[in-house]
Amino acid sequence: MPTHFTPEALKFLRGLARHNDRAWFEPRRQIYERELKLPMLALIDEINHAMEDFAPEHIRLPHKAMFRIYRDTRFDAARGHPARPYKTHVAAWWVRAGMEKTSGAGFYCHFSPTETIVAAGAYMPTGDQLLAIRQHIQVHHRELRALLANRKLKAAMQEWEESSMKRVPRGFAQDSPAADLLRQRRWGVSATLPAEAAIAPGLVKQIARRFALAAPLVHFLNAGIDAGAPLQLSF
Repeated sequence: MPTHFTPEALKFLRGLARHNDRAWFEPRRQIYERELKLPMLALIDEINHAMEDFAPEHIRLPHKAMFRIYRDTRFDAARGHPARPYKTHVAAWWVRAGMEKTSGAGFYCHFSPTETIVAAGAYMPTGDQLLAIRQHIQVHHRELRALLANRKLKAAMQEWEESSMKRVPRGFAQDSPAADLLRQRRWGVSATLPAEAAIAPGLVKQIARRFALAAPLVHFLNAGIDAGAPLQLSF
C-alpha cells in the first residue's frame, strides 16, 4: 500500500503547535518517530522511485532529504519570541546531485496541522545562482513562459507569489522583453492541499504527479545555473 500518514500524526502535530516545548515533546517522542519520521522516510523512498522517470538526478537518500524536526532558536529571544524548539511540520527537499550545499532548483513537500504543500523551483538561490538564472532567462524567456503556461501544470500548481524588485537588476536592459521575469528573486510553483491530503492513500500519487509536471521548470532553472559563467551582455 502506498505510504501516507495517519490521523494520529495529524493529532500529534496539532498538539505540538499548542505545546511547543521539550516537556510536551519528549514523553511523546515515540509517537513522533512512529507516526511522522518513519512514514516520512518511507514516503521519500517511494517518491524517489517515481523520480527515476523524470528527475533521476534529484533522487536522495531519505534521511538526507528529510528536514530535522528541530528549529534554530538562537534568534527567538532577540526577536522577543519565546523559544519554540520544534517545527510544526515534517518536510523534505530533493536538491539536485552536486547542489546539496548551494540549493539550486529542486522539489519540496511538507505536512503540517493546517496544510499539505507540494512545491518545485528555485526558492532561495545563492547570489551567483540568481545571476546565472537571470542570464539564462534573458536568452530563453520564451521557453520559461511556455513552461509556466503549460495547462496541466497550471491546473495542478500555481506560480509562487512574486518576490520582485522594483527595477530590472543592473546589467540587464530595463526594457528587456524578459523584464518581469528578471525582476523576480525566485521562480517556481506550488500547490496547497488540505492537511487531510497527507492521511489519504493517494498521497504519493498526489506528490509525484505534481513533481513530474514541474520537472521541466526545475530542469530549466538548473540549466541556467549550470551555464554559470556570466554572459557578455551589451545594450
